Amino acid sequence: MPRPPRADEAGGLYHALNRGNLRAKIFKKEADFEAFERILHEGLAIHQVELYSYQLMDNHYHLVLRPLVDGEMSRFMGWVGGTHTMRYHAHYHTSGMGHVYQQRYKSFPIQDDEHFFVVCRYVERNALRAGLVKRAEDWRWGSLWRWLQKPEPAPKLLSTWPLARLPNWVRRVNEALSKPELEAVQLCAQRGQPLGDEGWVESIARRLNLESTMRPRGRPRVRNLPSGANKEA
Repeated sequence: MPRPPRADEAGGLYHALNRGNLRAKIFKKEADFEAFERILHEGLAIHQVELYSYQLMDNHYHLVLRPLVDGEMSRFMGWVGGTHTMRYHAHYHTSGMGHVYQQRYKSFPIQDDEHFFVVCRYVERNALRAGLVKRAEDWRWGSLWRWLQKPEPAPKLLSTWPLARLPNWVRRVNEALSKPELEAVQLCAQRGQPLGDEGWVESIARRLNLESTMRPRGRPRVRNLPSGANKEA
């Protein structure tokens, strides 16, 4: 089965994510989270990518980023995933015992307007929505906590946002997304389809060959034939 197309254009905004194989934990203790942040830092030093928001959960992670060169997101994500897998197996002595990740990472393009803020809110409130903290900013392994520290703790990960944060950003992150917002982000994450206004989505899907991500999945419906139409002549 051919892989679905993936957008990876210089200057674009993207939400990228990956999960542990069979949804197993990939971060089992604080040191695992710290190790992955170091990998992100190393990857950002090697690849021309800017990271704006992120959150690390027990069995998955979310990144909001911008590649500065065509194809650089894939190279960055490949390096991060490969390096993390290698170091994970070395640390836990699990080499040859199965995959760390369930598959290659997923991603989708984001329009650089209020949709960018919706995705960043979705990412930065992930632990809150899962009931792991009472306030989104209390989750240590994410960009909101890190952004609130002055100066940013080492290792440095975050780039200046392409759009200024909305006023009262922490309060906004702590407010639940509307049902349409949440469903739209989750659908785009699942399908890899662009998130934005209808006209922008149609335009970017055509330009980046993502039309297939917009089509309903599954077998096409069989239309009822007129009576007798399926009989032999």
